[in-house]
Amino acid sequence: MSAAIIDGKKLAAAVKAEAAAEVQQLKEQGVMPCLAVLLVGEDPASQVYVRGKANDCAECGIESRVIRLDAATTQEELLAQIEALAADDAVHGILVQLPLPAHIDEAAVIAAIPPEKDVDGFTPVNAGRLLTGEPCFAPCTPAGCLRMIQSTGIDITGKRAVVVGRSNIVGKPAALLLLAENATVTVCHSRTQNLADICSEADILVAAVGRQGFITGDMIKPGAVVIDVGINRGADGKLHGDVDFAAASEKAAFITPVPGGVGLMTRAMLMKNTVAAARASLEAQD
Repeated sequence: MSAAIIDGKKLAAAVKAEAAAEVQQLKEQGVMPCLAVLLVGEDPASQVYVRGKANDCAECGIESRVIRLDAATTQEELLAQIEALAADDAVHGILVQLPLPAHIDEAAVIAAIPPEKDVDGFTPVNAGRLLTGEPCFAPCTPAGCLRMIQSTGIDITGKRAVVVGRSNIVGKPAALLLLAENATVTVCHSRTQNLADICSEADILVAAVGRQGFITGDMIKPGAVVIDVGINRGADGKLHGDVDFAAASEKAAFITPVPGGVGLMTRAMLMKNTVAAARASLEAQD
């Protein structure tokens, strides 16, 4: 068996095309979707991510505001910036680029973003809504993972899904999204016993542990859908996933590559969330 590769570039382009069409409809109704990104400090990776988000906005017709703040910016100053954006009706999405400098309380900053503008889906309110099955902004990476799984055409209902990783950003919300699609979900982590046995029973396997090649070929069930969230810089200087791609490809039915997979979908789903926030603001005016 040779796995079919889930093309993140192609799928992300389709998602952004959907967003662009929705943006055009909103503009015709007098609404210009707008995403504000707050970047504190000069972290090189963060600079790249923010540029990518601004490019995606331009591609979809979304206005982007990038607010660059010095690394010495205090928590109070950052919270004041968020408060100003929260009060600005022209801004529909607020995103604080992580990580933040060590002197700033990340949780307090995220909690300050109004849930209706939390297009990253990180606030406790949106996390709670996801847990209880209410309408919310789901975090972009797990939302992208679900869209990639759905693109295979498999029926998720009743499937055994295993998520390896329990972070608030990927692992936990990915499990909740799969549960909402009627999968039977197991969440594994660093202290899980018999991890290989559990993974080998998964019809859908989502790997989000941040360790290169952690998921080996013998952990893949024949015919499984494998979603690799990992982005690890290897000794060769290249990006590698959490899954041994070559070995897993021999057993899986579908697999995502790294790079060219989940990362592109994360950015595309951010555009969808921003458009949804703009639409919600319009509906709130009616």
